Amino acid sequence: MLNFPVEKLPNIEFKLNEPLSKYTFTKTGGPADVLAFPKTRDELVEIVDTARVNKVAITVIGNASNLIIKDGGIRGIVIILPNFHEIKVSETSVTAEAGATIINTTIAAQKAGLTGIEFAAGIPGSVGGAVFMNAGAYGGEITDVFESAEVLMPDGRITTLTHEDMQFGYRHSIVQDNGGIVISATFALKRGNKDAIQEEMDRLNELRRSKQPLEYPSCGSVFKRPKGHFTGPLIIKAGLQGKIVGGAQDSMKHAGFIVNIKHATATDYLNLIHLIQKTVKEKFDVELKTEVRIIGEDKK
Repeated sequence: MLNFPVEKLPNIEFKLNEPLSKYTFTKTGGPADVLAFPKTRDELVEIVDTARVNKVAITVIGNASNLIIKDGGIRGIVIILPNFHEIKVSETSVTAEAGATIINTTIAAQKAGLTGIEFAAGIPGSVGGAVFMNAGAYGGEITDVFESAEVLMPDGRITTLTHEDMQFGYRHSIVQDNGGIVISATFALKRGNKDAIQEEMDRLNELRRSKQPLEYPSCGSVFKRPKGHFTGPLIIKAGLQGKIVGGAQDSMKHAGFIVNIKHATATDYLNLIHLIQKTVKEKFDVELKTEVRIIGEDKK
């Protein structure tokens, strides 16, 4: 039995044994023991403090766009931050709360005539998730525009982490290692022409629509790009584009994506991922590492 006293936090919205398939972009994933929807920083701190005292594990799932949650779900408490969605523009910077979408953040920047974050115009994740993963697209990454972030540490302190503190790498940041929860992030941008910024955002979004299988549920780009190779062509050469396992299919539109075509489970996704990794390794001696975050427990 989970030792988390939800009854002692009556003002916070909790859902018990909640299917996480309702929240993931793949439409897969087992239940969370407790799913929390804090509305304020104080509520978030209260949840973290209560979890720490009761030795309950915490998982934050952001917008769950580049994420696979296993069919057994997640033990402990899962936090989701849709209520943290405020975006503020100040001079040449944009500060967005963790639950705001990166897409809305780029729109706010464009409206203010600020350039630099156009590359993220179509990334479906949250600000917190984008910082956590150092998300990127079309030659840009969060590290390119990141200035600072407010982060709730596991001991309950809220601290400001600078660009240097974040130790960004390819799809990596320090908060993957230190258990911190991003509350908000500030992006340093430059003055630009609103029309030119919008044109670039439109161009990149059209590229995304033409090349990515947005018509199906998916977890986005599944694999990190291996050094000296492109993932999609490797999968195609391995004869696996269009391969179906259960209800999951390697996309016919972009081989680097796996889509949910017919009531797929997370296990279907994982089995197809492992098949692709095994085959590409055997045929080309290239190791494909996952970019998508895989969390949770197998179904018993």
